[in-house]
Amino acid sequence: MLTRRTVLGAALAAATLASAPAVAADWKTEYPEITFAIVPAENASGVTERWGPYVDYLSKELGVKVTLRIAQDYAAVIEGQRSGEIHVAYYGPSAFARALMTGVNTEAFAMEVSKGGVQGYYSVFYVKAESPYQKIEDLKGKNLGLVDPNSTSGNNVPRFEMDKMGIDPETFFSKVVYAGSHENAVTALQQGTVDVAANWWNAEDDSNLLRMATKGMVKAEDYRVIYKSPMIVNSPVAYLADLPADMKTAIKAAFLESPVKAKEAFDRISDGKNEPWAENDNSRYDTIIELNKFVDALKKKKAS
Repeated sequence: MLTRRTVLGAALAAATLASAPAVAADWKTEYPEITFAIVPAENASGVTERWGPYVDYLSKELGVKVTLRIAQDYAAVIEGQRSGEIHVAYYGPSAFARALMTGVNTEAFAMEVSKGGVQGYYSVFYVKAESPYQKIEDLKGKNLGLVDPNSTSGNNVPRFEMDKMGIDPETFFSKVVYAGSHENAVTALQQGTVDVAANWWNAEDDSNLLRMATKGMVKAEDYRVIYKSPMIVNSPVAYLADLPADMKTAIKAAFLESPVKAKEAFDRISDGKNEPWAENDNSRYDTIIELNKFVDALKKKKAS
């Protein structure tokens, strides 16, 4: 029976619903798939083998499909985040700084941590162990192998360090070759395409060279380091800054909790060499932005 009381009650309920804030849509509805990209440090099959189990963990933990994108070069990761196609990216420091410098709306939330809690790594120059070269200055007129124009340890730091030595790579060396990845740079040295190659190095028992040796690609004893740079801040993982706040919270938690929730997959990323991710933010890369600006200025000076 319709009464004045029921009519008033229905009207009051309708008014309450109309004035209540709308319930936020679940971010998983808006983002049913997350694309995670990694700057190339090794060949495509190596990236898939190393990161595949971790991506599977992220998919399970986040409750949406996480797709691993293997970028062709460092710039592809930067441009992928700029376009919004790459939601989460594992950058090198210089590539991340370049993204910030060129207006990519990206936000660092985690950092790789090396053994002993070290939040940094080094750029090194390798030569063949049997070669006569003892220092960079011994390689005048020879071929230099770099990694990628946006690589920190494979280009920007080497150029910065050589500038301090009074060396202009393009005139000092017979040829400067960009190999495309850290593995390719070592392979170029192995094949004799270059006489010295830049690469990343964490510690005596952890480097790209040793990881290649573990996979049977090289023999570590066939190479030696002739120069090691000052420490470089470690690589960041970053998500698009304009993703929903609860989505970013979930992604960050999944990464930071992974050493416990998915220890085997986490250890596989670094062959068991890394410690748990550290929290991170963009300010940690201010010095790398300055390094990039220095390298840019060098290029302009040579072009003028």
